[in-house]
Amino acid sequence: MKQPMRKIAPLSSTERIVEDRTRDAVLEVRGVSVRFGARDVLRNVNFVVREGEFMGFIGPNGAGKTTLLRVILGLLTPTSGSVHIDGLPARHGNSFIGYVPQKIQLEPDTPMRARDLVSLGLDGHRFGVPLPNKRRRLEVDAALAAVHAQSFADAPVGRLSGGEQQRLLIAQALLTKPKLLLLDEPLSNLDIRSAHEVVNLVAEIAKEQHVAVMLVAHDMNPLLGVMDRIVYLADGKALMGPVDQVVQSSVLSQLYGYPVEVLRVKGRILVVGGPGTEASAPEEEPISYVE
Repeated sequence: MKQPMRKIAPLSSTERIVEDRTRDAVLEVRGVSVRFGARDVLRNVNFVVREGEFMGFIGPNGAGKTTLLRVILGLLTPTSGSVHIDGLPARHGNSFIGYVPQKIQLEPDTPMRARDLVSLGLDGHRFGVPLPNKRRRLEVDAALAAVHAQSFADAPVGRLSGGEQQRLLIAQALLTKPKLLLLDEPLSNLDIRSAHEVVNLVAEIAKEQHVAVMLVAHDMNPLLGVMDRIVYLADGKALMGPVDQVVQSSVLSQLYGYPVEVLRVKGRILVVGGPGTEASAPEEEPISYVE
């Protein structure tokens, strides 16, 4: 007979992970809750992402990741709590945020060069008098260089690999010189090598450009050893801290509210046991972010 799951007591304030305060805060999420009807999608979420920090934002499908992204992007007002970017309230169209959406499917015969795709980052965020062609090209070239995409800058975008296309979307997001780079599942559908290349690139950007980075993923493994800290979201609640402190069976069991096991096998981490720990819940809809 199947045994009922033992409920785990919620985290107390003394068990929460203490955040690093040595760098300026870029993204501050304070007490954010979102309620849809009778359902609490997010419950009192708190974390900070600081200048030059690479934060992994991890959680199973249906955990509330997309809802929180919508709040940060100013597309959704929380039921309670606040979000500030560089000290200012979150708002739609914030140029302080460089947003990389979930991967856009590009047909092989798309009539556009790689540099043309990147340049859309200028068209979508600037108003008034257009940039002169020379200045425009210099900015696009700088963005391409930042993601090491010069070698395929004039190639048709539809014929590039998934990893190469992802680099272009990151370059596009960098054109506004953001303080926060927000990437929504950039590793989806990438092979292991390409995923690690994208993660290392993002870490390089955080360090060299002093940009706060928040990378959303359902699998933390490609980020291990590279990200500075992790925000782990489950059942609408979140914990932030170093991976070794957050990703423990006892800590995540308290976060989920029922027993889970953290398994470490050949350098990989698996979280198993209990409802919601497997990717069986329906994923939230991707964000539609139109300037």
